[in-house]
Amino acid sequence: MQSVSPTTGTLRARLPLPALLRAMRPKQYLKNGIVFTALVFSVRQAWRPAYPDTWLPLLLRALVAFLAFCTIASAEYLVNDIRDREADRRHPRKCLRPIASGELPVGVAQSAAVALFAAGLLIGVALGWRFLGVLAGYAALMLAYSYILKGLVLVDVLVIAIGFVLRAIAGAIAIGVPISPWLYLCTLLGALFLAVNKRRHELVMLQNGAGHHRRILEEYSTHLLDQLSAMVTAATLIAYSLYTFSAENLPKNHVMMITIPFVIYGLFRYLYLVYQKDEGGSPDEIVVRDRPLLLCMGLWIVTAGILLALFR
Repeated sequence: MQSVSPTTGTLRARLPLPALLRAMRPKQYLKNGIVFTALVFSVRQAWRPAYPDTWLPLLLRALVAFLAFCTIASAEYLVNDIRDREADRRHPRKCLRPIASGELPVGVAQSAAVALFAAGLLIGVALGWRFLGVLAGYAALMLAYSYILKGLVLVDVLVIAIGFVLRAIAGAIAIGVPISPWLYLCTLLGALFLAVNKRRHELVMLQNGAGHHRRILEEYSTHLLDQLSAMVTAATLIAYSLYTFSAENLPKNHVMMITIPFVIYGLFRYLYLVYQKDEGGSPDEIVVRDRPLLLCMGLWIVTAGILLALFR
């Protein structure tokens, strides 16, 4: 039998870092990449030959914004998992989360959440009071979601989508550039697309036990969610298409329309994974794991960046 050092055992009990890090969900930081949207679509203003050093300070500010949202998001995940720990224990996958499984003590998670909230807001101070206001609004909205709004049918998916829009707004404020309202609309619809299909995945996976895990799932049906998914998919495609040839900050020759096929394929591929492969529960994992979808996103980013840099 292996002996355990009393000192080591005490340190592990006080500071279970591996479990804490997993509970902070760094894998989901990809969602906060939406703060870079404004930087990507302002490349025409930022990368002017007359101002070769303009883009670097903007990139650094965008990275600080990303760090602030990642810190706040980790705090929100801890709060959410503390609130949902009993329901998570009845879920086939979520029961393995550190708090639900008992690996991470609730007291440690609470202290870490407070520290992360404070750290995130302090980071936000560096980008000015307007950015800090949006960041604080995002944190308040997500707290309201964890305690109240996640239990309101349809409101729950709308709040998730609004969270993505706030990230996009904060990204634009961080680097001090205007951003087209079309892009906000596309962000809202794209986030709704992911949220609706995530709800559908949960409903299908848990079947009759869905309501026991999350009461709000009793208010949904696969038929309703299929209808919502179809509506949001069509609206997302239309909004992005209109954005490519009507936004003021895009090339006047409408060359950005070249990127529309990437968006079509990305939406279709995601629906294929949801309906044919029974995936969709973790959008961030799908994006990283599914090579065709990852390649599509990469090509979209590269193509959009080149078009925005070359055409006026």
